[in-house]
Amino acid sequence: MFQELLKSKTFSISFKILLGFIVYFLLIFALVTVERDSNQSAITDMQNAIWYSVVTLTTVGYGDLYPATLYGRIIGYIFILTSLGIYGLLIGQFTNLMATIQENKKLGYNGTNFEHHAVIIGWNDFGKLVMDQLIGVGKKVAIVTNKKEDIDHIKEQYSSKDIFTLYSDFESFELLKKANIDHSSIVFVNLENDTEKLVYILNIKKYYPNLDFVVTLDNGDLKDTFLSAGVSNTISKHEISSKLLASYMFEPDVAGYSEDIMSFAKGDGEYDIKQMLVTNQNPFLGKPYQDAFLELKSKYNTVLIGITKRDKFGNKRLIKNPLGDLKISQGDYLIMILNGKAYKLLKRVFGVGEGFIRENQKSS
Repeated sequence: MFQELLKSKTFSISFKILLGFIVYFLLIFALVTVERDSNQSAITDMQNAIWYSVVTLTTVGYGDLYPATLYGRIIGYIFILTSLGIYGLLIGQFTNLMATIQENKKLGYNGTNFEHHAVIIGWNDFGKLVMDQLIGVGKKVAIVTNKKEDIDHIKEQYSSKDIFTLYSDFESFELLKKANIDHSSIVFVNLENDTEKLVYILNIKKYYPNLDFVVTLDNGDLKDTFLSAGVSNTISKHEISSKLLASYMFEPDVAGYSEDIMSFAKGDGEYDIKQMLVTNQNPFLGKPYQDAFLELKSKYNTVLIGITKRDKFGNKRLIKNPLGDLKISQGDYLIMILNGKAYKLLKRVFGVGEGFIRENQKSS
């Protein structure tokens, strides 16, 4: 629907402008045709005819050129009579076209070149909190909203370098290409209720089967249902808040520490948990986990707390603080507690930033 309206409005304005030029040049051609055989007329070629029409339409009227034949004067009358409105009409249509182009850009219809970014489907206060965290860790975000008023609010608060906004009906799946959703790292479906989220995910996967989705659930019992539908991760709002509240009640210091490290580190001295991909240039590639644990702590003031590995079927498995001679392999993720200063250093040493990277993005 949105694409059809967009194309219809732009086409209508462009067609009117084109039609105006066609009629104008047809009149010019007709003027030259009827004047060419008159010995008294100087309007015998296109150059003089265009000059005469411009001088007439702009009401300048030098009088250096004028039609000499009856039919030529009839065409001249047409130029004279339309001179009052023709430029106003053309200027108005050009203005409408420029305004439409500007509006299309504002609403996101020109698209974005973001890659490895997060896409948030649906905008509300909770989505804003999530986006603030994503921006805090340097992630670019594309927001899809079906409310026009959201666009201005978002653009007033955030830089276009970090945020792309798209105004769209949620069912216009093809239009999501404007958000470069095919090259996103994760899609957060932030709709009103669990049923709406589930239906939406089942439908969007028909168009984009390889995307990774994350949702928050009001009903934690639906977790398996969403995982079966192809959602990568589900989070129950009530489960997280209840665990944190209970922890505050009997282990307030632990709860406070947990809350701090769940958010991004705003400064060099603040800590959080990060996962970083092991690439072929990682200095710990092929080394035992325990050796990496000791070196990260002594050299980078970083605590290694776990590792994510893939089995032969490609399924991820999180191993928390493993014992034994477990070796670090390419494609693993190291899970670490570290501050902002240590992260900047490890980002250079590891040659990669934090966060999950989809397989088809590693080679891009």
